[in-house]
Amino acid sequence: MIVSGSASQALAAALARELEEPLAAVEYDRFPDGELLASVPGAATDATASDATDADRAVIVAATVSSDAHVELLQLQDAVREAGVDEVVTVLPYMGYGRQDKSFEAGQPISARAVARAISTGADRVLTVTPHEEAVCEFFEPTATAIDAAGRLAEPLPDDLADPVFLSPDAGAIDLAETVRDAYETGETDYFEKTRHSGTEVEITPSDVDVAGRDVVVADDIIATGSTMSEAVGVLGERDVGRVFVTCVHPLLASNALAKLSRAGVEAIYGTDTIERAVSTVSVAPAIAAHL
Repeated sequence: MIVSGSASQALAAALARELEEPLAAVEYDRFPDGELLASVPGAATDATASDATDADRAVIVAATVSSDAHVELLQLQDAVREAGVDEVVTVLPYMGYGRQDKSFEAGQPISARAVARAISTGADRVLTVTPHEEAVCEFFEPTATAIDAAGRLAEPLPDDLADPVFLSPDAGAIDLAETVRDAYETGETDYFEKTRHSGTEVEITPSDVDVAGRDVVVADDIIATGSTMSEAVGVLGERDVGRVFVTCVHPLLASNALAKLSRAGVEAIYGTDTIERAVSTVSVAPAIAAHL
C-alpha cells in the first residue's frame, strides 16, 4: 500500500496508480498543545479492524518540506510498523535539510546526517529523488537510493523550441542540463559562469554558447528564493535571447521567487511534484515506480 505524507498527497496518489497498489487512508491531526498526530487506520492487519489492508509492504511518500513534515514522517513509519507491516519503504521526494551536508563552522551540526539517522530507524529502504548532493544517501542506514528524475523535466517543454540551449546554473550541474537535453532529443548544453569581482559584485554569464535568437531552458535541481536564477535570466535578456523557460526538479519557490522569475522575463516555469506547487506540471511517479 501507498501511504501519503500531508505534503505529498498528489504524488502518492499518482504512484498508487502507477503501481496499481491501494492508497491508504491517512489522518493528520494536531493536539491543542501543537503536537502532531499522523495515523494510518487502514494499515491494520488485524482481521477485526475496519478497512484492514493486510499489506506486506508500506511505501511512505513524504516530502520533508518542514520540521513538522519530518515529525509526521517518523509517526507514519511507526504507525505502519505498529500495525504489523513487514517492510517499510520510505520515499523522500524532497529531502529537507539535504543541502546541509557538512559542518560549515565549528560547532554546527551536519543536519542532513541528523535527519537521515532519524528516518533510518523506521525504514527498511529509503529512496530520495534527485538529492542536491548524492553523498547524503550515505548518511542513511542502509544507504539510500538516489532517483534521477531530471529527465522528466523535458516532458512539459514546448515541442517547438527554436534551436534550444539547455543551461545549468554552474559547471557542476551540467549533467542535469544534459539529461534534460537528451530527454528532449535536440539542442546544445552550456552552463553559467560566476566571476566574483568583489565581495558584493558577481558577474553571471553563459560560458560559451551564443544564445541570440535561440530559446533557452535553464535547468536546476532546486529553486529556493529564485534570486540567482532571476539574475541569470536577466543576463540572457541582455544577449537577445529568444524565449526563456525555467525547469527544476524541486520547485521550493520560497517567498516571492515566482514574482522574481516572472519579472526577469521567464516565459514559463515547470517543476515536478516532489514539492507540490502550482508549477508542478509533471510527476516523478514513474521514476519512483521503476525502483519499487
